[in-house]
Amino acid sequence: MSTVESSSSAVQQPPSSTLPMLGDNQVSTMQIQIQASTSSAGGSSSMSLGVPLDTQSSGEPPAKKQMLDPSAASSSSGMSGGGGGGPAGTGSGTHEKLAYRISTALCCAVCLDLPKTAMYQCQMGHLMCAACFTHLLADGRLRDQIATCPNCRVEISKSTASRNLAVEKAASELPSECQFCNKEFPYKSLERHEQHECQERPTKCKYHRIGCQWRGPHHETTEHERNCLHPQKSGYEVMAALEAHDVKIKEEKKMFSTLIDLLSYEKIIFNDLQMKPYRTDEYVHKLFYETARFSAFNQQWVVKARINNSQRDPHQSNDRTITYQLILKTKTSTPMSIHFFALKGPFSDMKVSTQIYKHEFTETSTESDYYVLPLPDGNGSGSSECNRMLANKGINFRLLMFLLNK
Repeated sequence: MSTVESSSSAVQQPPSSTLPMLGDNQVSTMQIQIQASTSSAGGSSSMSLGVPLDTQSSGEPPAKKQMLDPSAASSSSGMSGGGGGGPAGTGSGTHEKLAYRISTALCCAVCLDLPKTAMYQCQMGHLMCAACFTHLLADGRLRDQIATCPNCRVEISKSTASRNLAVEKAASELPSECQFCNKEFPYKSLERHEQHECQERPTKCKYHRIGCQWRGPHHETTEHERNCLHPQKSGYEVMAALEAHDVKIKEEKKMFSTLIDLLSYEKIIFNDLQMKPYRTDEYVHKLFYETARFSAFNQQWVVKARINNSQRDPHQSNDRTITYQLILKTKTSTPMSIHFFALKGPFSDMKVSTQIYKHEFTETSTESDYYVLPLPDGNGSGSSECNRMLANKGINFRLLMFLLNK
C-alpha cells in the first residue's frame, strides 16, 4: 500500500492503476487512518490509506507484533484504556507476576504446594508430589481398591505414573518466600537458607540444656546469651534440668548396651525377608502383611504385620503405624528366649530406628505381642514413611534374632 505525502497546498494522488475501482459504498466503509506528525524543522504531515498504524513500522499484524515484542503489548494495552491520564490495562494477567502464575501451574494437584523432592504425573499429565503420590497408593492399598488420580480418575501406580523432571527443575528455580524473613530465594536453596542462613530463623539459647526456655530470632541470640541468667544459677537449680536430660541419654545408652550384649550370644541369625499384603476373610476385609516361612535355630518362623493395630478403616486416619509380631510355626519342646528387631536390609530402602524386643516362645505361647515398627519421620509420627512402605508391593527388611542358651 502506498503512502501519499501531503503538503498544505496540494495532495499528490497515487496512480489509478495501483488502486482498485471502489463504489460509493465501499469508499464510505474503507478504513482510513491519518497520522499527523509535526517536526520542528518543516511542519510536514504524513497520511496513509487503509493500513493500520501498528503495521506501518514493521509490516507485522498487531497480534503477531505483540507476541514478538511484549513491551509493545503493554504499551498498546495502556493506550487502549481510554484517553484518561492514568494507566489502563487493569486485567489480572497484566499485574500478576509470571513466577506466581508458573508456580500455580506446577503445584501438586493434591496438596496444592510446590514439590520439595520428586514430582509424579499420571497418564493424563496431572501432577502429584512424591508424598501425595505415595499417600494415594497407600490409601488404595488400605481400601483394597485401585489408586486413581484425584483429577481425572485414571489408574495410577508405580508402573503407570512417571516422574516429571522438567517440572522438578522448573520448580527448583522458582522464587519462594522464606517463612521467617519473607525474602524470596530459589526454591532449591530455600531449605538451606531457612535452616542455616536466615537471621530470623527460630533459635534456642545455648543454655537450653540447663533449663533456659528462650527461643527467638537468630540475630538476637548473641544478645540474649550475653544477658541470660541461667549461667549464674546455682548448681542445685541446674540439677533439675540436667536430670531430665540424663534420662533420655540413659535410655539410649541402655539400648546400645543391650545390643552389644546380644552380639556376644552364641546363636545369632539374620534373615532378609519380604512381607506381602493379604486380606482377611472377615465381613470387613482387613489388611495385613506376612512373610513366607523361614528357618532360624532349627525352627520355622513367620513375621506378620498390621496397620494401625487392625483399625476398621485405617484409610480415614492420617496417623499410621505398623506393628509386627514374630510367630513360631513349629513345635518346640524347650522354651526359647528370643530377642529380635527389624532394620534396613541390603535390598530395602526402609528407614527404621532400632528397638529391641523379647519374647519367651513355648508350646503354648508361639506368637509374640505386636510391637511397633519404629519409623522415623519429620513430625515424629512415622506416617510419611509408613505411606511410602504401603505404596510398595512388598516391605523388604532384615530381621535379627538372638537366642539365649539356658
